[in-house]
Amino acid sequence: MGRVTSRRRVLRIVDGAATQPVDTLAAEEPLEIRVNGRSLVVTMRTPGDDFDLAAGFLVSEGVVRRGREIAGIRYCAGATEDGVNTYNVVDVVLAAGVAPPDPSLERNFYTTSSCGLCGKASLDAVRTVAAWPVHDDPVRLDPAVISGLPETLRAAQRVFDRTGGLHAAGLFSADGRLLCLREDVGRHNAVDKVVGWALRDGRLPVRDTVLLVSGRASFELVQKAVMAGIPALAAVSAPSSLAADLAADAGLTLIGFLRGTSMNVYAGAHRVLRHDRTGQPA
Repeated sequence: MGRVTSRRRVLRIVDGAATQPVDTLAAEEPLEIRVNGRSLVVTMRTPGDDFDLAAGFLVSEGVVRRGREIAGIRYCAGATEDGVNTYNVVDVVLAAGVAPPDPSLERNFYTTSSCGLCGKASLDAVRTVAAWPVHDDPVRLDPAVISGLPETLRAAQRVFDRTGGLHAAGLFSADGRLLCLREDVGRHNAVDKVVGWALRDGRLPVRDTVLLVSGRASFELVQKAVMAGIPALAAVSAPSSLAADLAADAGLTLIGFLRGTSMNVYAGAHRVLRHDRTGQPA
């Protein structure tokens, strides 16, 4: 298995004084995802939870919907000359009768750790039809509970504590319980790992939950939440205009700038409980 972190000596200058300490960096390595032996995509990721990442990616692309649609996931032999497994290639074997990915999904180049949509031909191509509509999910969100989620997420980020260089995605119940946490150098990878965990654990669609991401809320993250049946997405930073548009179209609750006791609700505000200045329901 690849390393989650690596060590590197650096030159550190503080107030003009130079030292050479050893710093810990978040690892970033390519992962090739194959389906039934055929290469589908190569993405840059932090090693770890690779099977979740591959499964979640296939959910996001609409290839699979249930865990039983995957017959198995395994690491393939690596590309080193001496035959050592690099653990950078996984092959997902689909169950009998499950259609393979459309050839148009194949991406014949690397996707970076910051881009989950590289290689898509057009905006229409990423408006994948969701298996589970989220607009009718009855979950209600208490702002007091939502405000505490970033602190819970941050406290659970073990690798971030060592590197300061990873994104996180956390799936929470409506009452604030952390159900799953995944870290990665890529925001979309962290979300795919959460979705893949849910698929493999038999939890899709993931209703009555909130997905929290440590960065901004982009279009592809909203899409991934919708494809997993998650009714609410919260981010500590800003959403993009396209993310807000897609959230409104899909009926997903989108929260941005979740910091302290403040937040902006960009779509799906009907799920967020309101209180007057005395704390009583409005």
